[in-house]
Amino acid sequence: MHKRITTPLLLVTACSLAAAVTAHAAEWTMATPYGDASFHTQNNKQFAEDVAEATNGDLTITVHSGGSLVSHGEIKPSVRRGTIDAGEVFLSILSNDDPIFEVDTLPGVAGSYEDAYALWEATKPMITELFAYEGMVPLYAVAWPAQGIYTSAPLTDPDQFDGLRVRAPNINTQRFVDNLGGSPTETEESDIPTAFSTGRVDAMITSSSTGNSMAAWDYVTDYTDANLWLPKNIVFMSQRSFDRLDETTQDALMEAAARAEERGWQMSRENNEASLEALKENGISVSQPNEAISAALQAAGDELFADWESRADDDAKQALESYREQRDN
Repeated sequence: MHKRITTPLLLVTACSLAAAVTAHAAEWTMATPYGDASFHTQNNKQFAEDVAEATNGDLTITVHSGGSLVSHGEIKPSVRRGTIDAGEVFLSILSNDDPIFEVDTLPGVAGSYEDAYALWEATKPMITELFAYEGMVPLYAVAWPAQGIYTSAPLTDPDQFDGLRVRAPNINTQRFVDNLGGSPTETEESDIPTAFSTGRVDAMITSSSTGNSMAAWDYVTDYTDANLWLPKNIVFMSQRSFDRLDETTQDALMEAAARAEERGWQMSRENNEASLEALKENGISVSQPNEAISAALQAAGDELFADWESRADDDAKQALESYREQRDN
């Protein structure tokens, strides 16, 4: 008699617990414009796995890569509206919102991973405040390898920039190309092969990583490793989505984000080394800029920085100054 009574009770209890877990489980969508071959996407997917494991499935995040969910330019508005829970963008595409978002694409500001991370630490409070104003929270940011120039012939003379149609993924790079005398063309990473094959672009400014993942050797022959800047991607979430989580899940999410940031920067370093080797192995000539090219890049960069200073407010300038003081000490 005792056995017949307790077994149904145990079943009811188990079903109630399962229903409670299901009721509280959250399923998030996250959008990124980068394909599965990108180390950024790989890092994001590991982040999602870490969150699911740390929360015992109470929070699962599905990463939609390659712009398959929403386009690059619509990711931030979609998170702000709450139609998706989290997203990743190239930070400097937000430069129309505030010049602080483009500070990591200013030549000469941060030319190493150490400097690039220090710049992120110095600008993070202001960036976090700007995101908070729109109901969003940064999770982590990860740098790309330093940017260089891909061309279809050795880059030896500044005159080669005249009229050169250059793929430029953000407004600051477009200004930089303009300063060099080129013709900037905004092209998403996924559209690079088509842009070259149709003659829309002749060259591109991007990282060793992008050149490798997009098989740049199919349409260019040379890579000038100019170390222009180390731009970042930023991953962020909806404050409303975050607030719906219980405190334990929130803590687990933020701990996973901290690990993703640390892991991502190391992945970037490793990917840069592997990508440079892959470029060489596939026939691309990798070289440093000569004196004439370096001078042209420096002049274009100086002009770019002067323009930034004319638009940046005191808070942005102070953030940059704080970074420089930290770097110099």
